Amino acid sequence: MLAAVRSAAVLGVEAFDVTVEVDCARGLPQWTIVGMAATSVKESRERVSAALANAGITLPPRRTTVNLAPSDVLKTGTAFDLPIAVALLVAIGVIAEDRVRNAVFLGELGLDGSVRAVRGVLSVARRLIQNGRDVTLVLPAANVAEASLVRELEMCAPSSIAELVTWLRSGTLPRASRVVGPLTDPASADFGDVVGQESAKRALEIAAAGGHNALLIGPPGAGKTMLARRLPSILPALSEDEALEVTAIHSVAGLLRGAAPLAIERPFRAPHHSVSTAGLVGGGSSPRPGEVSLAHHGVLFLDELLEFPRHTLEALRQPLEDGRVMIARASSVVSYPARFTLVAAMNPCPCGFAGDLTRACACSENDVQRYRSRLSGPLLDRIDLQLTLSAVPLRQLATGAAAETSGAVRTRVEAARERQRDRYAPHATVRCNAQASGRSALRALDPDGRKLLDTAAESLALSARAYHRVVRVARTIADIAGEERVVAEHLAEALRYRWRAA
Repeated sequence: MLAAVRSAAVLGVEAFDVTVEVDCARGLPQWTIVGMAATSVKESRERVSAALANAGITLPPRRTTVNLAPSDVLKTGTAFDLPIAVALLVAIGVIAEDRVRNAVFLGELGLDGSVRAVRGVLSVARRLIQNGRDVTLVLPAANVAEASLVRELEMCAPSSIAELVTWLRSGTLPRASRVVGPLTDPASADFGDVVGQESAKRALEIAAAGGHNALLIGPPGAGKTMLARRLPSILPALSEDEALEVTAIHSVAGLLRGAAPLAIERPFRAPHHSVSTAGLVGGGSSPRPGEVSLAHHGVLFLDELLEFPRHTLEALRQPLEDGRVMIARASSVVSYPARFTLVAAMNPCPCGFAGDLTRACACSENDVQRYRSRLSGPLLDRIDLQLTLSAVPLRQLATGAAAETSGAVRTRVEAARERQRDRYAPHATVRCNAQASGRSALRALDPDGRKLLDTAAESLALSARAYHRVVRVARTIADIAGEERVVAEHLAEALRYRWRAA
């Protein structure tokens, strides 16, 4: 007998429908799984057989064929265990076909018949609601909190395959209650902890207000890492749509916490410099999101920037420009969102003390040039704010003078972001100045500002990309000041954040 049940799979962070078809025919007992199934899916044969046996269900000796449609898209993961088991039970007559018609099944099966958590449930739940389907999502209990983020979704959460069979045979699928996880406390790191470095704080305020990338250059102990780790404390809160996007990516990556799955704070990712290219931008034989996607709508912090392999850093160029990563494989092309703010920190030379007034640099000129050449011009061009820091004098640290708190800075940042939301409201893909076109910012320049920009572009030999990025930074500085026009003063400050390595 032939049976079919509905399921779903995730490609990148987007879900797509999958129909699980099972045919049980006379012949030698064997299992065949087709439909571009990865190894993890083909192994479901053993899990399903053992789970049903331990649930007290005896399978007749049949030639069983399982097809996962559409058959031209690779299927990975363990979420097909439950739909395969249900379709098999329909095919052998244990469950009536009409009992599964309005349900979508997801879940991994343990050998004892328990239903275990899987990845990507939020993406599937969002797709079901977007398609307007009046269906019940049958999923593991451990994924209910995640799926609850999608309102109006009907859910059923059996603890085991035996329990689900009892419910289906009775014709009733009990509705699982929505679970609202506890909110986490905000980060304790605060700008008020940082003594001195007012210019760096100002640069990070601009970065937060406009979504601009930033590079902090200075000797060891100057406070580069301390400053970068406090950037999330001044970023505006995630909108509901942004929170769901971030949560969906972390769901696909398997990083969600069961009790509180919703991302309520902007991500902050700080990979070690030994990270691989696939780990940074995503990839692998079965593509997974990398650090740039896990930092979507948040901050990607690269400490000791020039210790990263050059080819790994060069892989950042596309996501920095497009806000998206495309990973091509022989079977498919996977796309992951990667709209993040890059904050990087580096020493000015191998020993770290080039330009330091208190400690002598031990590096030769060739050493310094070789070290700085690890950062290519095209990548540096994509970083809007480039700032050189000096170490804070010890006597200033000892005074412990009060500094402006993150709350005060965040108020200005949120006001600037609000101006940008109003400005770019007609553009669905633009949310801040860093994502806008340089041409739109140029229209806001006054005549004196345009004259200064043209003069600076020639003297600093700015590329076309750097030219427009300077204007966008100036646009953000004007937004912080609450001004609609970009004047020469705003542009002069923006030009100060272009580092000249020579």
